[in-house]
Amino acid sequence: MSGSHGSLRLAALALLNAPEPKGLTRKAGSFLGQCAVDPAPLTEAQSGWLDALLRKNGFSPLGGAQ
Repeated sequence: MSGSHGSLRLAALALLNAPEPKGLTRKAGSFLGQCAVDPAPLTEAQSGWLDALLRKNGFSPLGGAQ
């Protein structure tokens, strides 16, 4: 696993395991599951969505480090 995918995976898992996640719909959960297992790089839109979810839940955004 590459370092950048490792960071992406950890960020996705942190959101999925948050005790009271904010903004996690079924679609967002599916997206985060994809982020956790798929090593393919994110599109710009996906990266923005992930960063928005991270910020909304009190985590630092990855800022395109995927």
